[in-house]
Amino acid sequence: MELLQTLGIQWTKLIPQLFNFGIVLWVLWKFAYKPVFTMLDARQKKIAEGIANADKIKVELAQTEAERQRILNQAGDVANQMIEQAREAANRVREVETQKAIAAAEQIIAKAREAAAQDHAKMLADLKREVGRLVVQTTTTVTGKILTTDDQKRLAEETQKQLS
Repeated sequence: MELLQTLGIQWTKLIPQLFNFGIVLWVLWKFAYKPVFTMLDARQKKIAEGIANADKIKVELAQTEAERQRILNQAGDVANQMIEQAREAANRVREVETQKAIAAAEQIIAKAREAAAQDHAKMLADLKREVGRLVVQTTTTVTGKILTTDDQKRLAEETQKQLS
């Protein structure tokens, strides 16, 4: 106790001051500190939620980016397949059209050969008739005699045999 008196502390004044300090402390705690701590806790929770949401958004963004890249790659693959199919179809069409053109050309050549062969045969027949007629006419002129139809046929046939 002497120590308290040496320090200038009086019990009679200290107890009411401690009581007043306790009341002030309780009022401050009830009306000032507690709402501040409650508000700080709420803000801390919101900040933690915001950080968690930011992390969640980062993960979702990474997943979305990966999905976008996968879809782009898939679309590129599909486009390449479509291009390849179009090339194959074009090659098939070109091959078919080439075969059609070759077949048409062969038909034209065959018809031209056939027409040439018919013309050749017709010209040979005309030539044989003309040679036969000339032989008959020459024979008539040389012999001075008019040949009968049988004589003309016989001379024409002999001439044709010799020409063949």
